Amino acid sequence: MESVKKALLTRTSVRRYEREPIPEETMSFIYDAIRNTPTSYNGQQFSVIDISDQNLKEELYELTNSKQLKTCNRLLIFCSDYNKISLLARRKGLDVPAFTDTMDGVTIGIIDASLAMMSAVVAAQAAGLGSNCVGYLRTVDPAKVAELLHLPKGVFVVCGLALGIPREHPDLKPKQHAETVFFPNTYCQNEEQLTDDLEKYDAEVKHYNATRSGTTTDNDWCGHILDYYRHAMDYRILDYLKNQGYDIKR
Repeated sequence: MESVKKALLTRTSVRRYEREPIPEETMSFIYDAIRNTPTSYNGQQFSVIDISDQNLKEELYELTNSKQLKTCNRLLIFCSDYNKISLLARRKGLDVPAFTDTMDGVTIGIIDASLAMMSAVVAAQAAGLGSNCVGYLRTVDPAKVAELLHLPKGVFVVCGLALGIPREHPDLKPKQHAETVFFPNTYCQNEEQLTDDLEKYDAEVKHYNATRSGTTTDNDWCGHILDYYRHAMDYRILDYLKNQGYDIKR
């Protein structure tokens, strides 16, 4: 088992996996790490769908063209979930407030599921597994994914996590430096310095993409991410959320 320090600071996104299965004791450890995730109010507003069925993984691959979905040994799909508490409330005769119709309700479910996924990432890395977060499962065809996973009202996909024994060891990507992430007491007041630091990071990412092992690109950081934003403007997530019982009003 890797140390927490090594697991956190050497993590990379792995997309190619060996064929052998993940030991069940390792999956039990990952399950326990997920279950112990801190959540809002201890409400645990999330669920995880653990996919081992190869046919289902390949159906999801056909939607996304993300090869890691069909080559991984296990695919964990983290969902925001208000269905479970609603079921118990109805049995107990308790009124369920329309919390899912608020932006805070949507945000809390996303935060809980995201924290749970990060618990799984760290546990998997510590156990020697490779992992890859697949946000495209949330956006590629939300209604079809919900149909394949039989998601009830009150549940929607936040992110997927591919897991497996790594067949590759990608280079560690450069991340923003401390001076552009951490600000003492208030948000950075020196915009000129902040922009200078971000420009240096942008150049560092461009150099990494041009020289990394494997496939290289001429992508920088800023322009590449803005292109993603432009592409994501076409997603109709609000319509999907309404179909899943989330009618955001405030």
